Amino acid sequence: MTIPADKVTITVRKNGSLLVTGDVVILDHVGNIIPRINDKPNVALCRCGQSQRKPFCDGSHKMSGFIDPVEPPDEPIRATIGTPKAK
Repeated sequence: MTIPADKVTITVRKNGSLLVTGDVVILDHVGNIIPRINDKPNVALCRCGQSQRKPFCDGSHKMSGFIDPVEPPDEPIRATIGTPKAK
């Protein structure tokens, strides 16, 4: 699969962080910009919840024993924004 160079990509690292590649702005829960730690083209975001630099990864997943949940399904998962409608 070829990904266009202008697209932001998020790579789920096995038993590790989310690697975000591309020009992104990270916001906190109220919309404030969270400054990036460096000016590299990639940023690693914590997935294990143990980082002392959240939302950024500090490698704590290695010491905490973080293991990925089960393998992802073959079909894409659709994210739902907001409250699901009652059936």
